[in-house]
Amino acid sequence: MTGSSFESRVPLVIDTSAWHRQRDPAVREMWEAAVEREQLVSCPAAALEILYSARDEREFAVVDRTLSALLQAPITASVCQAALGAARELKGQRRLPATDYLIGAAAAECGFGVLHADSHFDLLATVLEFESVRLPE
Repeated sequence: MTGSSFESRVPLVIDTSAWHRQRDPAVREMWEAAVEREQLVSCPAAALEILYSARDEREFAVVDRTLSALLQAPITASVCQAALGAARELKGQRRLPATDYLIGAAAAECGFGVLHADSHFDLLATVLEFESVRLPE
């Protein structure tokens, strides 16, 4: 990534690791530009992880509305099959969170990328064929 925007121009499914860094000074300007371009996407698996961190009902409702308003990458039967196929293909490297498999597979099925700060997605991108966009440190 360079400058004040993500290099990718494809829609990006937000992973929990990215969501929790959106106010980080190294990320904030890029995040806001992506919001303005309507580039950010939610996925039910990621939404569940993000909502888990809500501290109270008010925060849960606000975050839920925010994520629900975004373009969605659904979890379909074919997404589940692709996630299982990725686990089989990764063999000895397969010990990754189930939600990461589902997020990556949902992004791949829609032709989207994944915005993250988690090395799992770099590995998943090698077998699921989505663009892995890692936030700056």
